[in-house]
Amino acid sequence: MSMNGPGLWGSGEAYEKYMGRWSRRIAPRFLDWLSPAPNEEWLDIGCGTGALSSAILAKCVPRRVVGADTSDAFVDVSLSQVRDSRFQPCMGNATALPFDDDEFGIVVSGLVLNFIGDSEKAVAEMARVVRPGGLVALYVWDYAGHMQIMRYFFDAAVESDIRAREFDDGVKAPVCRPGPLSRLFTGMGLVEVDVQGIDIPTAFEDFDDYWTPFLGGTGSAPKYYASLASDAQIQLRERVRRRLPTGPDGEILLAVRAWAVKGKVR
Repeated sequence: MSMNGPGLWGSGEAYEKYMGRWSRRIAPRFLDWLSPAPNEEWLDIGCGTGALSSAILAKCVPRRVVGADTSDAFVDVSLSQVRDSRFQPCMGNATALPFDDDEFGIVVSGLVLNFIGDSEKAVAEMARVVRPGGLVALYVWDYAGHMQIMRYFFDAAVESDIRAREFDDGVKAPVCRPGPLSRLFTGMGLVEVDVQGIDIPTAFEDFDDYWTPFLGGTGSAPKYYASLASDAQIQLRERVRRRLPTGPDGEILLAVRAWAVKGKVR
């Protein structure tokens, strides 16, 4: 999860509160869509806190799951959270994977592609380490559209500070849409490419439950918030509060979408 340079995803605990809890709900639905064969060798690129790796181990009967991440903090967290002898976390860069050609049957990545500087190189590397007939698949948040947790924040931020667009993944990550994802996979020589939207509800008990993760300094929105002066932080918080759909007891019900893409290696 630290693929976008030093410091963006530096804290496993902060990430878990910010996005990890939703990633854990997306991962099983992504795997249901893949419908993989059992007893495969898996590689999870950008394994983060281990959400996708945990779901693979629970649902897919793998022979082995290797979790690679560029953040030693996340490697440590994943090792502590994924307690299964089949799981092997390691340091690894998505654009220069430290694995042999054809080493795995399935290579996946959850919520990472938009944080990698060279997405084409990353997908090419994913395909390189998968045997012929094997599967390459990933999913990313729909930052520009139905990722409501983020959209309420950045739409409010841009109203008063155009600089917020420099942090907004809806602007910075145009690959996170069906057309670009499909073209990326076919352009890297993958076949039987398919793209699917995955939607889940996200419920917050109250505004504090929604807002507190933005204070952790991990991720694009928290990084932007931390860059503001204290009076600007207060103004943004209240602007977001006014925009959010809030129920009679203070509850906030939102939805998020991820786009998933898969293809086979020739």
